[in-house]
Amino acid sequence: MIGGQYRRKSMNAMTADVYKKTYWPRLEKAVEQLLTQSPMEYTSISYEQIYSLVYKCVCQQYSEHLYSDLILKITSYLQQVCIKLQVRVVCIYLDILAAGYFGRYLLINLNFLLLFSKDSRPESFVENFNLAFTQYMAAIQCIIPVFIYMNKFYVESKLNKNLKDDLMDLFSAHVAEKHISILISRLKKADAMPFQVNPSTMASVVKGLYALQPDWAKLAPELFSRFIPQIHPPVLESDLLCYAAEDQKLQMELSLNGFPR
Repeated sequence: MIGGQYRRKSMNAMTADVYKKTYWPRLEKAVEQLLTQSPMEYTSISYEQIYSLVYKCVCQQYSEHLYSDLILKITSYLQQVCIKLQVRVVCIYLDILAAGYFGRYLLINLNFLLLFSKDSRPESFVENFNLAFTQYMAAIQCIIPVFIYMNKFYVESKLNKNLKDDLMDLFSAHVAEKHISILISRLKKADAMPFQVNPSTMASVVKGLYALQPDWAKLAPELFSRFIPQIHPPVLESDLLCYAAEDQKLQMELSLNGFPR
């Protein structure tokens, strides 16, 4: 009887080949669809089926493989997102150079780059980054729940991490960090020219950057403080002198009007 139970258990055990050829391809396809669909797009994915596949992989001791494959898949996707944004950066600089011969030469020979960008306006970079970020956030909000067993029994218990933090860190490392300089520059210029970028887009990007890396607020404290209440721009020494002068003036006016100091 015990031998029969052992044989049945062995027959039901998942092999590396079965995981590689059957389980992961189905999960990879679902993850790909979640990553690439629009936030408002209807998905025909069976979340129950994905949840079940993940559960089986975890129960069969394939959590490490599953986690590694998921991270590699999302990293690969984010690298493509980064490349598309880089193309748009090139388009911005090509527009700047277009007035000269060298710029026209580049526009002729690198015209194919424009195929990747519907709009090379400088402000469009902020809009495109926001689109990429909001789409990614919508995707991981679907991915994390269906990978909850892997997160609980492997990522949290063995790696002492959290899947959401890992996926946020991936976007930060492979997309945001690569473009943070030009993004901050574009945001500052847009902030100086009201409605060049939609205010809701500005707020979304600034709050998104702060969620990814709070230290990025130090790159533009005045800008971040407009959208995040707990951030205040640094007080300059000249500001302190002005505040002291205003306070002294107020005290003098109160004294002249009969109010005791």
